[in-house]
Amino acid sequence: MAETKELQQVKGDKPAVPEDAKARPAAKGKAPLDVPTGTPTVIVDDLHIVYRVYGAASDSEKGNAVNALTRILKRQGRPQMKEVHAVKGVTFVAYHGDAIGIVGRNGSGKSTLLRAIAGLLPPHKGAVYTDGQPSLLGVNAALMRELTGERNIVLGCYAMGMTPAEVREKYQEIVDFSGIDEFVQLPMSTYSSGMGARLRFAISSAKTHDVLLIDEALATGDREFRKKSEERIRQIRESAGTVFLVAHDLRVIEETCNRVIWLHKGKIRMDGDPKEVIAAYNKG
Repeated sequence: MAETKELQQVKGDKPAVPEDAKARPAAKGKAPLDVPTGTPTVIVDDLHIVYRVYGAASDSEKGNAVNALTRILKRQGRPQMKEVHAVKGVTFVAYHGDAIGIVGRNGSGKSTLLRAIAGLLPPHKGAVYTDGQPSLLGVNAALMRELTGERNIVLGCYAMGMTPAEVREKYQEIVDFSGIDEFVQLPMSTYSSGMGARLRFAISSAKTHDVLLIDEALATGDREFRKKSEERIRQIRESAGTVFLVAHDLRVIEETCNRVIWLHKGKIRMDGDPKEVIAAYNKG
């Protein structure tokens, strides 16, 4: 990208950008390729995400029309509601060329953070700004199970804004990368979970994204597919994109990313060099 675009506000008020945001020094131990260009792509400023969850309801509180009418007549309130503070005051800046791994135990807020960056969850407090349109890829990415792999490839590429000519150009590459071969002519309902995950990744990574968010999409792939996926992520980085990767396989994170954020109970516990952060995470 020749010139910096005006940062697009996803949610909330515009945060104060650190004065050194365009001149952040490289972290100790990084290779020359891993040095950010100095152009911010994602700014997360004091982000808080709160879920509202209704507590376990008794038989008299369960959500049906009769019980709802009874509560109205008796002037009773709703069943007890509980707030879950999933992300608590997270702040960081990502740059062009960054591949950022996000690690943490289940329930630490990793997937919630990605969904907030993608603009799918509104902040309770704080803000997220992105330069370009983030694209979220996860194992549950929406493809239509009743349609064939071929139709899903075409529709998925159109959804990303590709032209018919670009779809024709990328079609066979997507099929080959996913490894589904002759299954491309069958409905996705006949695919294994691994085949579906590989196809989703192949479609989403066929286009160069400003910000690509990957949530456990590589977990179901075999060794050969993971190797191809890691190479594709490197290609995205080299084309001045930014990648966020959530994965429980720490080896993939360490070999693919130039930076790791460790989330613990919704807060950033550590942010820095992959080897240092992963070593601390394993000890903790």
